[in-house]
This record gives sequence, C-alpha cells and structure tokens, in this order.
Amino acid sequence: MNQKSMKVTAPHVSPTLLALIAATVLAGCSVSPVYQVPATPAPAAFKEMQGWVPAAPADALERGPWWTLFNDPVLTGLVAQVEVSNQNVAAAVAAYTQARALVAEQRAALFPSVSLSGSGTRSGTRGSGGAATVDANGNIIGGSGGGNVRNNYRLSIGTSWEPDVWGRLRAGVTAANASLQASAADLASARLSAQGELALDYVSLRSIDAQRELLKTTIAGYERELRITQNRYDAGIIPHSDVYQAETQLATARSDDLGLASQRAQLEHAIAVLIGKAPADFALAPAQWNVTVPEVPAGVPATLLQRRPDIASAERRVAAANEQIGIARSAYFPDIGLTASYGSAASVVSDLFQASAGTWSLGLQAAQTIFDAGAIRARVESARAAHDQAAANYRQTVLNAFADVENQLAATRVLAQQQELRRQASAAADKVEEQVTNRYRAGQVSYSEVVQAQVTALNARRSLVQAQADRQTTAIALIQSLGGGWHAQP
Repeated sequence: MNQKSMKVTAPHVSPTLLALIAATVLAGCSVSPVYQVPATPAPAAFKEMQGWVPAAPADALERGPWWTLFNDPVLTGLVAQVEVSNQNVAAAVAAYTQARALVAEQRAALFPSVSLSGSGTRSGTRGSGGAATVDANGNIIGGSGGGNVRNNYRLSIGTSWEPDVWGRLRAGVTAANASLQASAADLASARLSAQGELALDYVSLRSIDAQRELLKTTIAGYERELRITQNRYDAGIIPHSDVYQAETQLATARSDDLGLASQRAQLEHAIAVLIGKAPADFALAPAQWNVTVPEVPAGVPATLLQRRPDIASAERRVAAANEQIGIARSAYFPDIGLTASYGSAASVVSDLFQASAGTWSLGLQAAQTIFDAGAIRARVESARAAHDQAAANYRQTVLNAFADVENQLAATRVLAQQQELRRQASAAADKVEEQVTNRYRAGQVSYSEVVQAQVTALNARRSLVQAQADRQTTAIALIQSLGGGWHAQP
C-alpha cells in the first residue's frame, strides 16, 4: 500500500480576528476590589432581653403579615390599603422600577449594537443650451452646456462592540444590580414605615375611643351627682358651694371629652391620608378596642442584620460603591472597540441588492489617555471616599438598629409591669371614690373630698387605658425595629 505524504497548512487568521480572540480572553479581567461586607459590632445577645422570655413561638412573625398579630379585622383591612394607595409607597415602587430599567440598560452595554442606515442623494451641475436627454438609468444629461443630474443610493448594516476587557461594563452591571437590591429594600422600608404609622395612629384612635367611653360614663355620673347635690342644696342640707363644685366637675369632664374628640378627628384624617383617601371621604366609626399585645420574639443580633430593610439597603449601597471604584480604575487602561459593516452603493435602487455593489469593512480601535493631570487618579480617590462613606453609613445604620431594638425591649418589659400597677391603682381609686361618696351622703366629709376622689379615680382609669395603648404601640415599634418580618434576599 502506497502512503501519500500529507502537508498541513495553518489557516490564515486576520489581525482583527486575533484582536477579537484576545479581547474575549481578557474579558475575564476585573479591576474592582473584592467586595467584603463592612465589619460591624456583633453582640451575642440583646442586653434588654435578659429576664424577659416571650411566650409566643420564635417564628411568630413568619406566619403572615405582622399586623394580624393584633387580631383586629379593621386594622387588617386598613393596612392592606396602604400597599396600593399610599403615595410614598407608590414613589418607592417607581424608584424600584427605575432601578430595574437601569440594570437592563447596563446589561445591554455588554452586547454588540447593530444599526441599519440608508441614504439617497440627487446631485448635478447646472448647464446652458442644448436639449436635455435622459439615459437608461434615469439620469438627466444636459445638452451643449454639459449640465447633468445624478442619483446616488446607499444601504449599509453595521455593528460595533466594546469588549469588556477590563471589567468596567460588568462592574457597571454589578453596581446597578446592587442599587436595584437597595431600591427593593427602600421599597420595603417605605411600606413598613407607612404600615407602622397607620397601626400607631389606629391604636391611638382606639385608645381615645376607650377614654371617651370612660368619660361618657363619668359624665353621666357627674350629671346624676349634680342633680342630687342641687336637691340637697334646695333642701337646705348643703351649702351652694357644693353645687358650684359639682357644676365645675361636670363642665371639666365635658371639656376633656371635646378635646379627645378633636384628637380623634386628627388621627382619623391621618389614617385617611395614609390609605390614599381625602379626609372628607373617610370615616372610622367607634368600635370595641381589642387590647391584644402580641409577644414579639426579638431573636439574636445577627438575625437583625438580615431582617431590617434599611440595613439591607445600606449594605447594598456599599457594594454599589465598591464597583464604582473598579469603574474609575478602568480609565487607566485603553478603550478597545470593534466595528464591522457591510453595505452597497448604486445610482439605481434595484442595483443596491446586487453582489457586485457590496462593500465591507472590519475595524479595531484603541484609545489610551497619556496625560490628564491626575484626573483619573482623582476620580479613583473620589470613588474610594464614596465607598468609605457608604460603609460608615452602613455601620451607623446597624448601631442605630441595635439601639432601637434595645429601647423597645426595655419599654416592653417596663410597660408590662407598669400596666399591672396602673390596674391596681385604678381599682384602689374606684374603691376610694365609692367610700368617699358614701361618707359624703352620710354627712361625714365635705364635697371637696368627693371631687378629689372622683378626679383621682378618673385619672387612674385613663392612665390604665393609656398604659394599654403604650404596650400596643411599643409592640408595633419593636416589630418595625426588627424589620417587620421582611427578609433580605440573598
């Protein structure tokens, strides 16, 4: 068997193709610093949690919207309207949508851009004399003066691409993604803030309803006492000063009720604004106040860093600032661009699509700044300073979050004890009022002592209602400090 010799010839590779391959290989380079989450204080446990063990299971906030823990259907219905009607939340949604569009814009820069262009011109010179003629292509040829008119049509398709040799474009995409995640956290913060504010206003309104109900009963009692006192005065048993004191007591109670009515109206208007309605179109009828105070599990400090949306937002802004350093650094390296085009030119439109009329081109461009008087270095230093600022803001946000939780935990523990003391004080004041009233009717004490006992008893009852409201508002504040059940996405 004859063996034939074989000669392998390496294919010819154009310089442009070599540049393209080299650019693709170098695309893995990146000038952005390796991102690390800034270090923050990490206590092992909350200081104010010592000696306070919540009765609720540790996953209470994971079982649905946090406001349902208060077991109030009216509150649940109102908070649901914040999601779609509150304009601050709507603005945050728009900001989030804008951040998503920016991510798409940054990603588009990683791919080549393709453009199609076409043109048609008609040109010529003006001649004199002779009859004009028209050639086969439609061109008008002048007579003896030599004037003529020519048509010129062009059609081309081109593409350009800036290879991400130094990672600048990918750093822009990463920064935009981090900003998008920060916007998502801002949206959660805006939503949580509006929901929490509405819940606080609602609890305050219901506590006013409870106080007005107390005043209603008290006013009815004062009116009865005034009639009795007037009858005793008419019978000559007591002096007229007792009647004046009873009238003063009744007028003061009525005035207090009007003051509470004004406060209630303001809270009702605030709730209307929070759900996106005009105050004139919203009314909240008095109802029985559910004084449920949920036990909120605080968890450990490490969990807090993942729960609060403001912390997540601050951390994502640090990540975005880190990528801006890489974008600024990329200016030290040359800009490389690849272009390619194919087109045709002819004097007649039908000839544009003939192969003989086609032209093509490939190009490689590179530009490098040689001297800029330190402008690039200044931009890099500015980006680093912005990163340091974002990191400092993140650390401060974490510290403030720890302080918020500690404050609410302390208030939760103290208010639970205070409410029990208020309850005891109210019960004792009721007994004193009853005994002093009986002694007055028996002629053993003056009416001034009755008035004092009545004022003390009413204030004790209202203080108990306020203590119950304070416990609910503190629970709401604690839930907000813990992030309201919101969790940052990985």
